Amino acid sequence: MIDPNRVYTRSFKISHSAIDENGHVNNVVYVQWMQDIAVEHYASIGGIEAQGPDATWVIRRHGIEYFLPAFEGEEIEIRTWVENVRRVRSLRKYEFVRKSDGRVLVKGETDWVFVDVKTGLPRAVPKDVIDIFSLPANRTE
Repeated sequence: MIDPNRVYTRSFKISHSAIDENGHVNNVVYVQWMQDIAVEHYASIGGIEAQGPDATWVIRRHGIEYFLPAFEGEEIEIRTWVENVRRVRSLRKYEFVRKSDGRVLVKGETDWVFVDVKTGLPRAVPKDVIDIFSLPANRTE
């Protein structure tokens, strides 16, 4: 089980712009939310400063599993954490939970690769970046 102190959370109400023609949150919106909260979490623990200007993270692959639909006006909580960091990659996981009943709506994961901004080639994740992932996550509401 992941250390709850390393889980970053954010809650919000679902806006009309997230809804598709079927009346629920569009699947593509979840992928965007995953990317957004990953960047938000990383910035909140000092990741951007730790990595420096010559490197960045890019998504190599993402996976998502849908359990229940979510609707406009519902309040949801997104939870994310870094599952592991390897030489040039990091696996991040996500859960989307409906706040009214605590039900998990969606689970996802992204495989991020650390790359050199000039060449686009993978490079080793620096120790300073690895170390920040062990810090307690900040939470937002």
